[in-house]
Amino acid sequence: MIPLSFADHGEMQIIKKIGGSPEVKKHLEDLGLVAGGEVSVISANDGNVILKVKDSRLALSSELAAKIMV
Repeated sequence: MIPLSFADHGEMQIIKKIGGSPEVKKHLEDLGLVAGGEVSVISANDGNVILKVKDSRLALSSELAAKIMV
């Protein structure tokens, strides 16, 4: 398992685990990021990570992306 912030760009990844406080986990779940879900890193720059989740694009800070293990 590696943090999502280090995943290869453009490749579909399966979320294995989400770390952090219960509030952080709930926030990420509300955004559609759940264990077993698919996510793809579109780009990463300036401390932000752009993700493709289902049919949407989502921007996360690198700190939040580091809590998502793929």
